[in-house]
Amino acid sequence: MTQTDTLGPRPALPWIRLDGPEPFVEGRLCRACGARTAATHLACPACGARDSIETYRAPTTGKLHAYSIVRRSYPGVPVPFISAIVDLDDGLTLKGNLINVAAEPGALPVGMPVRMVFGDALGRTDKDGASYVAFFFEPSA
Repeated sequence: MTQTDTLGPRPALPWIRLDGPEPFVEGRLCRACGARTAATHLACPACGARDSIETYRAPTTGKLHAYSIVRRSYPGVPVPFISAIVDLDDGLTLKGNLINVAAEPGALPVGMPVRMVFGDALGRTDKDGASYVAFFFEPSA
C-alpha cells in the first residue's frame, strides 16, 4: 500500500511512511553536522547547511526522556494519557503518547526502555472516511 492510495489509511504525521511492508518513521540526518530531525526543513536546523540532508529509516527503540500525565483534555479525548518525549537509539527525539503502562509517576522512570508501535490514530478519519496511522511508544522491558 502506498501513501497515495485513496482507500487505505493515511499517515497522521508527514514523517510516518506507509509505503513499505510495515509503517516506519522517516528521519532526516544532516551529513554536515550529524543532527537528526523528523520534520522537513530547507536547511539543517542545527548548523544551517543546505543540501546536506538525507532521509533514513528511524529505529523503533529508545528511552523515555520526559513525560506528562494528562488528566484534563478536550471533550472526546479519553484521559488520563501519557504524553512522552523519547530519545531513539540513534539520537532522534520524538514526542508521542506512551501506552500500555499505568499513568502513574512510579511506573514511568526516566530512562525506561521503550519501543515504537504503530496503530490506529484513536479512531480519527478524514473527510472521505480514511483512517489515520500514528505511532505510539510502549515499555519494551
